[in-house]
Amino acid sequence: MAVIKVTDIAYVRLRSPDLDLQAEFLDNFGLAPSSKSSKALYYRGTDPVHHVHITEKGDPKFVAVGYHAASEDDLKTLAKAPGATGIENMDEPGGGKRVRLTEPNGYQIEVVWGMDKVPEIPAPRQLLNSGYAPLARAGDLMRIQKGPSRVKRVAHAVLGTPKVKETVNWFRHHLGFICSDDVYAGEKENLIGSFNRIDGGDTFVDHHVFFAINHGHAGLNHVSFEVADMDDVFMGHQHLRDTGKYEHMWGIGRHLLGSQVYDYWADPWRRVHEHWADSDRLNVKNGSNLLSAEEALVSQWGDPPPQKFIEHVSI
Repeated sequence: MAVIKVTDIAYVRLRSPDLDLQAEFLDNFGLAPSSKSSKALYYRGTDPVHHVHITEKGDPKFVAVGYHAASEDDLKTLAKAPGATGIENMDEPGGGKRVRLTEPNGYQIEVVWGMDKVPEIPAPRQLLNSGYAPLARAGDLMRIQKGPSRVKRVAHAVLGTPKVKETVNWFRHHLGFICSDDVYAGEKENLIGSFNRIDGGDTFVDHHVFFAINHGHAGLNHVSFEVADMDDVFMGHQHLRDTGKYEHMWGIGRHLLGSQVYDYWADPWRRVHEHWADSDRLNVKNGSNLLSAEEALVSQWGDPPPQKFIEHVSI
């Protein structure tokens, strides 16, 4: 039985020695500043959430992933879990309260409630003329705005870990995640990866909010953000490429598990950030699957992942 059921991912928390350089990357990636100081950056998407990305000033480090609690009562329940902090008032922009825990690899997990809401940033898109709707844009010329992608929201985080089973069981127990797809290599008992989603009951949610993948060292493989649509994935790719400043890690392609059209870029300290559009959406009736690595960890189209992506974690 889960301690609580979180409702969504809230943010990723990183550290960087140069906040101006980090801000330049986040601007080019398609996030928008919500609050800046000499000590930290808080960036948001177009959705009405105060921030989805935090960078503190300091040596390069992956610090934490945050998740939204459904209520303050959930925080009270979680605060009783072994190793949890008490309920803390968040002394940073966006406000709210949180409980902090430590997952099996030593990273901080923050469960928050009461963060400020902010007005949505308008990001209108033109309809597509397609085989399903050939006149959706009748008489209207397609003219795509050049520039960065327009990130909507943070969507999931991926941890590399030498303790896949222990890590996955921890997240399922404490945060209420349920399995979408477990992945094995060789024997079915040899779990090497696990895609987990929010338990929204009958409500449809993203295929995964958390993915754990086997790795010799624990760390962040990537943090993922939904953008406006597939054109936005491609336009964002072109914009980041044209800056000539950032390392392209993988893409563009379409995953099999989750089905996202993806593109991966590294920030100046090689923390990998993903743009995606179009995810599978599942509810409790979809159940869970067990697949081999050969059939699961592939793309429906696009190049296979390069070794630099497979082997990457940020500690």
